[in-house]
Amino acid sequence: MLRLLLPLSWMYAAIMGIRNMLFDKGVLKQTACGVPSICVGNLAVGGTGKTPHTEYLVRLLAAQGLRTAMLSRGYGRCTKGFIEATAASTGAEVGDEPLQVKQKFPATRVAVCESRVEGCKKLLQTPAGTEPQAIVLDDAYQHRYIKAGLYLLLTDYSNLFTRDCVLPAGRLRESRSGARRADAVIVTKCPEQLGEEERAGIRREIARYTDAPAFFSSVGYGAPRPGFAETPEWQSAGKARHVLLVCGIARPEPFIARWKAQAEKVEVMRYPDHHAFTPEEVRQMAEAAEEASIIVTTEKDMMRLKTLLLPLEIKKKLYYQPIEITFSDSEKQKFNNLILNYVASHSRNRRVD
Repeated sequence: MLRLLLPLSWMYAAIMGIRNMLFDKGVLKQTACGVPSICVGNLAVGGTGKTPHTEYLVRLLAAQGLRTAMLSRGYGRCTKGFIEATAASTGAEVGDEPLQVKQKFPATRVAVCESRVEGCKKLLQTPAGTEPQAIVLDDAYQHRYIKAGLYLLLTDYSNLFTRDCVLPAGRLRESRSGARRADAVIVTKCPEQLGEEERAGIRREIARYTDAPAFFSSVGYGAPRPGFAETPEWQSAGKARHVLLVCGIARPEPFIARWKAQAEKVEVMRYPDHHAFTPEEVRQMAEAAEEASIIVTTEKDMMRLKTLLLPLEIKKKLYYQPIEITFSDSEKQKFNNLILNYVASHSRNRRVD
């Protein structure tokens, strides 16, 4: 089957290659923001951890006292055009990930727009002293009409771009050579005890396509948090006997594996990424909840679930699993310095040109 799809992959790669060449030669115009802008993206479709890495950057920049904004397309939303998220926004209006970022960082301006160029212009059309001092562009690696100042390329440890091929035979949106645009590569979802020898081997693979430095990040899990007022505070003792997992994300395997390693019994209700839960699925969830000790979902899924009319038997048991990105101590400082030095040295006027 793979061989049959390869000619289509070659055609798709050629089309994307021509498109990139037109941008590189200036035939297709790129627009730069007038403030430092950091693109978080990937070569593969979904599942590399863009949202938690975006949150890491927002947290890092905000800790420096910088007015920070996050701009996304708002995948899965039911609206069009530029919308700035507020405390009253829903996932249907702005998308799951932007809503999640806004709720975790209320002081950060979070906006969605199909056109990143238009989105940047709108974000900067505010009185002097209130405009963003840095903009994080979520999932904009292939959105080349906007020219970011710093490009972070994410690649999943379990499915490195160096070992993948272009759609439809593989998962890449463009050929591996697109990695040359990166200013840094982050290998995501790494085992916490990833050895130096394996790191060196992965760096050698990546170096075939880009001179950018490679970093390695892992997923850190916090204690589950109550989904609703009816949900009791988390107490680990005796909670994880029979766990019902509800997940509608691109690559839930680490999330599932974590709970299977600590619970006596794990039942999984798995859905596609950005899934919109139906009344029938809520009914099925309620039936499964009768036997479960607890229900655990992801932060992103929680953005959708809390807008539904869920029965009490679900609300009393539903928790969501917060995650954060972690780097090793030596890499964390090096990565933070890369980001902060870029922002400090590229602060300029707020005009989009």
